[in-house]
Amino acid sequence: MQTTSKKGNAFTNNPIVRAIGLQRIVVVLAVILEAVLFSILSPAFRQYATVVSILDYSYYISFMAIGVTFCLISGGNDLSVGTGMICYALAGGYLVQQCGWPVWAGMLVTIAIGLCFGVLNGAMVAIMNLPPFIATLCTMLITRGLGSIITGGMAVSWPSRKGVGGWFRSLFKIIGTGNGLPKGTIIPVGFAIVLLSIVIMSVVLNKSKVGRYIIAIGSNKEAARLSGVNVVKYQMMAYIISGFFAGLAGIAYAATFSSSVAPGTGAGLELDAIGGAIIGGTSMTGGSGSIIGTLLGVFVMSLLKTGLPYVGLQANWQQIITGIVLIVAIYIDVLKNKRTA
Repeated sequence: MQTTSKKGNAFTNNPIVRAIGLQRIVVVLAVILEAVLFSILSPAFRQYATVVSILDYSYYISFMAIGVTFCLISGGNDLSVGTGMICYALAGGYLVQQCGWPVWAGMLVTIAIGLCFGVLNGAMVAIMNLPPFIATLCTMLITRGLGSIITGGMAVSWPSRKGVGGWFRSLFKIIGTGNGLPKGTIIPVGFAIVLLSIVIMSVVLNKSKVGRYIIAIGSNKEAARLSGVNVVKYQMMAYIISGFFAGLAGIAYAATFSSSVAPGTGAGLELDAIGGAIIGGTSMTGGSGSIIGTLLGVFVMSLLKTGLPYVGLQANWQQIITGIVLIVAIYIDVLKNKRTA
């Protein structure tokens, strides 16, 4: 009897490799390589403060990327998360700073506005059948302008760590004051929130009806419809999830950075989120992706954002190198789709 040989090689057919996923292993190696390379090129990179900076960037990028992953898997995209994140943080911060609202209420409003724009994006894509690129490009422009209108073009500062309501900053970073924790000691507790979000949304994507239907829609929208899936409902759900996490990203952004949130900014931040998702293995054409892979991809982006200045490469070079990394990631996705076609 003739037997058929397995595709791949001894490494790719290894049970451990197949369980973890080859692309995840490659991304982990890329993260390690980046860290080693920056450490060799810059001794200043090898300090605890650098780890904190990497995590600070990873919080808001991770939250945006989690939401964008669902949109990409559904066969769509969300270009509004960057300017949206800033807009929602501006709105919540304005209510706290200028209207005297408690911080917890401002945080809820920040997430609520994100949900509203998620519903809007979902309605335009799922009900009006607008191309996701065009629909979310429009909301990107809307949120960029809306933030300026809400605040009158002025920057907004959320409460400082020592001010009234500054407790919300400790959700992402605890700084010791000498009472029980050595003064100046920094504990990046926000990473625990990110990990919890990753676990929950991994379960939603892989074990729930919502996740399975979003994957089905991204794989073949018409086949999903013919099999009885409410395509409009679950396609909208992908954008609602993205809006929720963009709001959460706005809170993380305001909490981790002491500088004011400036209106008219945020354009380009969506590329960090989309890039992290793609590098982590989410397909641009929809139908497949991994929330854990997205987190790994985010760390590739965060390391670049944090590490490149240490080796003397400023903003322009950072953008060029980030663009090259995205080209490679997208090309790998194209090759992967060709092999599975």
